[in-house]
This record gives sequence, C-alpha cells and structure tokens, in this order.
Amino acid sequence: MWIKLWNAFVKITAYPVQKAVFRTKVYYEDKRVQRRHIKGKAIVISNHTSVWDYAIYLFVFFTRTFRCQMAEVLFEKQPLGLFLKMMGGIFVNRNAFDFGFVSKSQEILDKGGVVGIFPESRLPLKNEKRPLEFKPSAAYLALLSGAPVIPVFTNGKYFTWQRARVIIGTPIDAQALTDSKLSEKENLAAVTKALRDKIIDLERQLNEQAK
Repeated sequence: MWIKLWNAFVKITAYPVQKAVFRTKVYYEDKRVQRRHIKGKAIVISNHTSVWDYAIYLFVFFTRTFRCQMAEVLFEKQPLGLFLKMMGGIFVNRNAFDFGFVSKSQEILDKGGVVGIFPESRLPLKNEKRPLEFKPSAAYLALLSGAPVIPVFTNGKYFTWQRARVIIGTPIDAQALTDSKLSEKENLAAVTKALRDKIIDLERQLNEQAK
C-alpha cells in the first residue's frame, strides 16, 4: 500500500514540472481499445531510449502504479536507488543467474498490478540498430501469467525543443501467438519476435500520425 501512496504523491507533486519539461503528446493505435488508463493486470513493454523512459511512463499511465523492471546499476546509485525502491522498482541483476524478478513480477500481476518491461534490456549504443533484439523475459512472463501485453513506443525526445511523443498500442494476447506444433522454446522465440515487430510497427504508426 505504501508503494501506491508514494507513487501517487510523487506523480501529483511532479506533474506540473514534467508537463512543462517533457510536453508529452500521446497517440493511440486504437483509442477505442486502449487508452491511457489500464484496466486490470497488464505488462507494458517499450523500446528503450533513455533512463527517462521510466519517468515518462509514470505520467502516461498516471492512474496506475507502474512497477518497472530495472537494472542493478540503477539501484547502485544513491539516492536514486532508494527512490526507485520506494517507487516499487523490480530489481533485475543482469550479471547473475537470478530470476527472482520474474517471481516478483508474477506476484504483482497476480494482484492485478501493472509491470513495465524494456525487453531490449539495455540502452542501445550510438550506432546500433534500434530496437535491439528483445530478451525473452517479457514474452515468458506474459505466457506464464496470462496478462495482456500493452506495447508502447516513445521517440525519446526528452529535454529538447521537440516534444516527447508516445504511442500506445492495442493489447496483445501472447498465448494467441503460440503454435501447439512448436516446442516451448520455439514458441517463446516466436512471441518475443512478434513483440519486437509490434514495437517497430508502432514507430511507423507514430511517425505517420505525428506528421
């Protein structure tokens, strides 16, 4: 409960500041199907452009407590690490064979919560093709939990003269993307690819809508 209360306090107090700084404009693949308010449990996935992606989504999905999977390096920096812990950040140690973050994410979803995942797992380097190949954690969690996946794309324009632009896609049923003729590993790879393809398509849609 205290995580929800702290999230609400941070978002309410910081709302005017982020409104002036990011000037975020939100677009939709189909507003009739998925708006900014998320009903019930869900996994939100997105491309990853900056550490500020998380901050943007806190306010895009203002009405829900956005519990995001976050790399260990962020928790090592203080006081940032303490702040993220208080916000309910889900600790992911990319350097250890530890999948406790999956169990934690499953627990949040079982309670009807919202989990955010950046499947690229890290920020792309300057000359790397974006988005990076997706790690399978988002697809695995979606298949495990049965939670719908809400794909989102951000243009990553923060602290510039340009507006931050985000497009929210329609929910994806990961189970519907599987094939009974394929192995579990093959299905996981297929769903992971489908999620990445959707993010790429949302970039195209955003570019068209923002013209």
